[in-house]
Amino acid sequence: MASVPSPDRVVAALDLGGTKTAGALVGGDGELLVRAERPTAAEGDAEAVFAGIAGVLDELARHPEWARIGALGVASAGPVDTAAGTVGPVNIPAWRGFPLVRRIAERVPAPVRLLGDGVAVAEAEHWLGAAAEYRNVLCMVVSTGVGGGLVLDGLVHPGPTGNAGHIGHVSIQWDGEPCPCGGRGCLEGLASGPAIVRHARTAGWRPPGGCSATARTVADSARSGDGAALAAFDLAARALAAAIAGAAALVELQAVVIGGGVAQSGSLLFDPLTHHLTQYTGLPFTRGLRLHPAHFGTDAGLIGAAAVALRSS
Repeated sequence: MASVPSPDRVVAALDLGGTKTAGALVGGDGELLVRAERPTAAEGDAEAVFAGIAGVLDELARHPEWARIGALGVASAGPVDTAAGTVGPVNIPAWRGFPLVRRIAERVPAPVRLLGDGVAVAEAEHWLGAAAEYRNVLCMVVSTGVGGGLVLDGLVHPGPTGNAGHIGHVSIQWDGEPCPCGGRGCLEGLASGPAIVRHARTAGWRPPGGCSATARTVADSARSGDGAALAAFDLAARALAAAIAGAAALVELQAVVIGGGVAQSGSLLFDPLTHHLTQYTGLPFTRGLRLHPAHFGTDAGLIGAAAVALRSS
């Protein structure tokens, strides 16, 4: 278990993704004391996106514990640049080199610490969650985007700019579709929530009357036996298996922990992923990988951001 020196401390945490921005005040034991959330205006301009963050911060600031925070950790969809304090999430087009740390620091009376959302999941799950018993783990976010973070030799490994483990933009189809990141055939284009919706639609799925087309709606259809919906989840799982097997060959993993909204579909994702993984892990040292859902579910980013804030406060 990772050590976080945090007796009797309170920090703030933000988790920024392409669908929502979540915030919390977090105690030294990882308990979420209060939580707030706003939708992310991912297709809006830069200030519209930041307005959601400002709304979350304003809501947290109304809580009495706000006065006690020693630091604020912010987990952002990537890529990020932790040294510069900037972010450029692939799924938020208006933010390229956006000075997120500076903008948040103008509103918060405490130091601000930035990390990628996949690294945040690794921080959370290695501290108190499903990765605590392992020394070499890939922790993943499968949601609006696909991200990842690495625990190597017992330590979270963020890399020089905070992007190590960003498996969503590993190319698994050399001649695949262009990705907004500039690459081709990226994992995110096959396994993210929007990708699942897109592939289900291509296979003939349509959302039930009155429902929006989301990965959750596709999951509901898959549970009812819809063939196109099931095929979309199988495709996502196969893509994930190929990428995970590559990561295991590269750094010799013991386990993989998967969080994010798509992972909440449970066996719809994990059962085909387990099956396909056996087809891609041919080398002896890549076999036997343990798969775990994130212990903290969709709150893993918040807990990981809080862990980093606690160490710096």
